[in-house]
Amino acid sequence: MHELSATQIAAGCHDGTLDPGEVAAAFLRRIAELNPGLNAVVGTTPARLTSDIEALRERLRRGERPPLAGVPVLVKDVIWVEGQNVTQGSMLFRDFVAPEDAPAVARLRRAGALIIGMANSSEFACKGLTTNKVYGLTRHPADLSLTPGGSSGGCASAVAARLAPLALGTDGGGSSRRPPAHVGAVGFKPSQGAIADPVGFPHAFNGIQVLAPIARNVADTELMFEQLAGPDVRDPQSIPLSADPPREAAGLRIAFSPRFGLDVPVDADVEACIARSIDMLRGAGLNIMDADPVWPEGANEDTLMPLQHVGLANLFGQEWRRDPTQFDPDIEKQIARGMQWSGADVARAREAGYRIALTLGEFLSRHDLLICPTTPCVAWSADRLGPETIGGVTVQPRGHAVFTPFVNHAMAPAISIPCGTGRAGLPVGMQVIAARGRDRQLLAAAREIEAILAASAGRSVQPT
Repeated sequence: MHELSATQIAAGCHDGTLDPGEVAAAFLRRIAELNPGLNAVVGTTPARLTSDIEALRERLRRGERPPLAGVPVLVKDVIWVEGQNVTQGSMLFRDFVAPEDAPAVARLRRAGALIIGMANSSEFACKGLTTNKVYGLTRHPADLSLTPGGSSGGCASAVAARLAPLALGTDGGGSSRRPPAHVGAVGFKPSQGAIADPVGFPHAFNGIQVLAPIARNVADTELMFEQLAGPDVRDPQSIPLSADPPREAAGLRIAFSPRFGLDVPVDADVEACIARSIDMLRGAGLNIMDADPVWPEGANEDTLMPLQHVGLANLFGQEWRRDPTQFDPDIEKQIARGMQWSGADVARAREAGYRIALTLGEFLSRHDLLICPTTPCVAWSADRLGPETIGGVTVQPRGHAVFTPFVNHAMAPAISIPCGTGRAGLPVGMQVIAARGRDRQLLAAAREIEAILAASAGRSVQPT
């Protein structure tokens, strides 16, 4: 059962060859078997799962065919699920019970999905390693000594380990692209506003964070996204997406930038894997040219970080003053730093983000897609924030995150798809980026890219 895709599970529930209760039970058994080592799924099984199963059975008996019928979904432990303990990985919220569903969760239920649990997150989704004081450390399914990264590491690790076919994460700087890249899953960051998000916890970085589907293949990602997409009058940032029909990938102008136009190190195994993948895509007839975005002078993640630090300080500074030991030490440092930034510092960071958005927007007016690595390295040891070196160069703990945050500030969609392996057989992810609102074009092209890479490697995309 756990090898079935979301598409296959829904089809089986539609034609009666699968029962939603049996599907959910199979995945819960899988969680019970593997999760003690992974610590990807946290908290308790949702109390309303039984009633959700019965309600879905009745819908199917009436002849309804909801698109995600019987598909188990895990939800990141920062997103509201009615009646569920949702902690944000924080001791401040360890007893919080969500009073209602986030609209995205409600849309999943209407589509027939079954919420079977919560997935671990770094505290407040503000760290590139998935660990917190409430639930502890999440580990990599291929090697328990490694991390899947963060902050959606619980979602990514669970999907890769077949604990659920789908997970709903968040992405404020790459949190649902980098972990999928590290574990060999697909992570999709939609355009800002493509999935309405007006209900739940306030974000430390409003206007940057989005809800993000995570799956094992692009088709399942598309299926999930279509049930989530759409505006909500309560969300002033929510937008309708382009209605233009997607074009075939062979007709698109695609740019390849091996370092995303940045002066940053990349490990040789990742660089070689991405280069091989680009050769495969070119060999299949895709029009891929070498081209780098030319970023504003001084553009880097350090320039943008005051926004996250000040956001955390605004939300939790009072509790931090009262007792800083309540927080993950790395989050505590971010809050302390946020208390020190001036208004001018914040204004400069906002301006830098705006200039980055203009730069990427202009680049994507000349190119339909931009391809680069999702991360410059494969997964690293779970006992540290980030790898100590990349490309033979000593790097800061966020050195692994350099290729994803700019996309958030540009409000653009981006997807990470597996493209091969690096050292020790660890997965490498390819990031594909499109202009804001072109989510469906991006997903259609990503499905074609995925199929080309799979065929070149002699494997099938869909599990059998």
